[in-house]
Amino acid sequence: MKIEHIELLHVHIPLVTPFRTSFGTMTSKDTFLLHVTTDGAEGWSEFAADPEPLYCSEFVAGAEIVLAEHLVPRVTALPEVSSAALAPAMAGVKGHLLAKAALETALLDAELRTHGMPIATLLGSVRDRVPAGVSVGISGSVPRLLDEVGTYLAEGYLRIKLKIEPGWDIEPVRAVRERFGDDLPLQVDANTAYTLADAEHLRALDEFGLLLIEQPLDEDDMYGHARLAERLRTPVCLDESITSARAAATAIALGACRVINVKPARVGGYLEARRIHDVAMAHGVPVWCGGMLETGVGRAPNLALAALPGFTLPGDTSASSRYFAEDITEPFTLVDGHMRVPTAPGIGTDPLPEVLRRFTASRRTLYRRP
Repeated sequence: MKIEHIELLHVHIPLVTPFRTSFGTMTSKDTFLLHVTTDGAEGWSEFAADPEPLYCSEFVAGAEIVLAEHLVPRVTALPEVSSAALAPAMAGVKGHLLAKAALETALLDAELRTHGMPIATLLGSVRDRVPAGVSVGISGSVPRLLDEVGTYLAEGYLRIKLKIEPGWDIEPVRAVRERFGDDLPLQVDANTAYTLADAEHLRALDEFGLLLIEQPLDEDDMYGHARLAERLRTPVCLDESITSARAAATAIALGACRVINVKPARVGGYLEARRIHDVAMAHGVPVWCGGMLETGVGRAPNLALAALPGFTLPGDTSASSRYFAEDITEPFTLVDGHMRVPTAPGIGTDPLPEVLRRFTASRRTLYRRP
């Protein structure tokens, strides 16, 4: 496969409602898409991080520089490009996993389209639909939170995840339990907002029968998570800490988690995400697919990943309408609490040209074959 052209498209898409977490509030999805043209097909991907380095160290402007000056030159220098050759070609660049994931996914999409193969087939998906959960941001008002949760349950979501932070944790969780009952699959996500000194406070969550508490401590505090896990009945789930299959194996060996959230963009792409799934499954550790407020371009391959056999918990693969009044692809919809896994070749979807045009703020060519 030979690369003909790589284009970067900055997009700005309003969210239907502000989404607040412990690290900030988002009102729009401001990111970029990669559009790759090869001698056999086209491919698309979405950069998953944000304009500011708050959730993780990567951010939109930085990723553009890394792609333009380091990753794209290494990949386009290959005599033949294939998904198997991408990781070795990019290995000399330290870190920047989300940027690497964007380039790998766009090229993988083109390669799979060339062969008429859906990404679900490549990854080894075993289901044609996956159960859908929804992530509920920090509301700041318990009545407002209860209204939001009630709306999502009425829409058919099968699991609720509440974002928490110090000062917004025990009481909102208690209120949701009391209003919607003990049978509601419920979990919380701290996005690194606590320290090990908060262990006694977090133990108060044990009474609510949660599925898990996600990433309570800093991403580099594997030891702290292991000690916290010993003190909680609620299973600790790691998200930001899991950057590779090796990190997953280390976390499991240390007892730092009993559940893993796999975000393909955060670990460098779907091929590494599958390896993490395999490591976790070999150790009997359940995994689920998290989300990063993706458009349909990012959501489609996430659904394929979530259909692997080890993904036994509902993920954050919500419908397009959860975040966007208008998605840049055909909308993904919730049916009986589930989302359909795309079956078309590649990632299984394409941006709608007219919608993409309206949401595109600028374009930049990163490579054109001489």
